[in-house]
Amino acid sequence: MTGAHLKTYRWGIIGLGKIAHKMAHDLALVPSAKLLAVASRSMAKAVAFAEEHEAEKAYDSYEALCADPELDIIYIATPHSFHFEHASLGIEAGIAVLVEKPMGLNLQQSEALVAKAQAQHTFLMEGIWTRFIPITERYLDSLNRGEWGEITKLKADFGFKPAFDPQKRLFNPQLGGGSLLDIGIYPLYWALISLGMPNRIDLDYRLAETGVDVYCKMHLQYSVAEAELLSSFEENTPTEARISTEKAEIKIHSRFHHSAKMSIEQAGSQETIELPFKGLGYVHEIEEVHRCLSLGLKESPKLPLKTSLQLAELLEKVASQMKAS
Repeated sequence: MTGAHLKTYRWGIIGLGKIAHKMAHDLALVPSAKLLAVASRSMAKAVAFAEEHEAEKAYDSYEALCADPELDIIYIATPHSFHFEHASLGIEAGIAVLVEKPMGLNLQQSEALVAKAQAQHTFLMEGIWTRFIPITERYLDSLNRGEWGEITKLKADFGFKPAFDPQKRLFNPQLGGGSLLDIGIYPLYWALISLGMPNRIDLDYRLAETGVDVYCKMHLQYSVAEAELLSSFEENTPTEARISTEKAEIKIHSRFHHSAKMSIEQAGSQETIELPFKGLGYVHEIEEVHRCLSLGLKESPKLPLKTSLQLAELLEKVASQMKAS
């Protein structure tokens, strides 16, 4: 498709925190994308964001943004606890929605969003940028073609040590806090796309005084494989993924959820593959949304809604174990 015939997709952003700034930065790198409108509960914040990222419109109401007839896509970047409410606004307005991970606070919310989107015949995708990073694409291609044989063991970790603040999102249960929902979702997702749904999940965890988890070690058991996964707010971890297979040892270098490097040891030799991602890493998921819309798709074949529901189910199983013990 030539540049002269390239459709421009007009984006709106709801919730203007750090991740929204990163998305706006990468939207500017995609020729077929235009940041048209942004919304915050604070008009001053919306105006400042719009000026910084050259958006034409600023709203102090999420409902007003969703009523804008010029929008093609809405990106939901509010805290986890508001994803369901705000994604619902976009879906009900008949606008394509990219909602940051996790799609909902629990499986019920995720299922309800999928049902809403399907009833409205509206595009919906969870914003798991990991799936569209070039190294992830290369890894899955080799894995699915059987180059390495079956996986026997997988390890993935994600940990950093933020300052404790009970009012901030990471530690506040009212905002969907905890290491599991914020960063544990990435090791879980890597296990899901590599091995599918496990037969059993065992857990070791620690909670902050606010009741959210600050350490979550998960052991997933499969019929012929196992996965050891970790998320932590207590330590800085390597943030790598290591995969042992029948024929190879694979390492997805830090940070594995948007890595640019993969090492493979196989048959006595080592190969290193480097594939840089575009921009800050969000360009690839933006391009996928555009590709899907250009084809009239209501979900991404690379990140289907079924996968998002499976991920929500895994998160719920882990969270339920925490609550039960």
